[in-house]
Amino acid sequence: MLNDLLDRNVKWSEQKNTEEPGYFARLATRQSPEFFWIGCSDSRVPANVVAGLDPGEVFVHRNVANIIHSSDMNMLSALEFAVDALKIREIIVCGHYGCGGVKAATEDLPHGLADHWLEPIRRLARAYAVDLAQQGDDEARRDKLAELNVVEGVRRVAETPILQRAWRERGSIRVHGLIYGLKDGRLRDLDCTVGPGHFQAEAAL
Repeated sequence: MLNDLLDRNVKWSEQKNTEEPGYFARLATRQSPEFFWIGCSDSRVPANVVAGLDPGEVFVHRNVANIIHSSDMNMLSALEFAVDALKIREIIVCGHYGCGGVKAATEDLPHGLADHWLEPIRRLARAYAVDLAQQGDDEARRDKLAELNVVEGVRRVAETPILQRAWRERGSIRVHGLIYGLKDGRLRDLDCTVGPGHFQAEAAL
């Protein structure tokens, strides 16, 4: 299987060089993506592919169920690098329908270390129990919970000292919440975008 993967890589690189001579030489000189993508580790939701972007156009951090933990040094380090070093102005928190992590968070079954990681989703499920109960079935409830997890993730990114400092110093950074449909391949805007104006308005309250 590894040999097959390496063969595929050779064919891909040769095809890319044929289509765009000098592509890799240009890509190797600098990294200047427009987007920082925080998404789920699910193999069916690769950021570049679903967003129609080439390598070099999106800086990516992924974890199980795209959860924003305030103590996740991996995510925070990537966020800081994206904002301070790459000067990215568009941050995307992207979840997806049919998320296995969301499903696991709603099950009364042991999942090992994942149970600790998924605790924020269980808290959301308790906080929005009334709203979730109005959904038609278990799948609809999990999909709604996946949306809520994205909205919560946008809020948590906005509250990090990294974003608050960046907004004070240069503004113009926006954090968006998207959800991806496995069944139709479409990204949907959850209309929860926040930016420096939103942050300042909340801080004044």
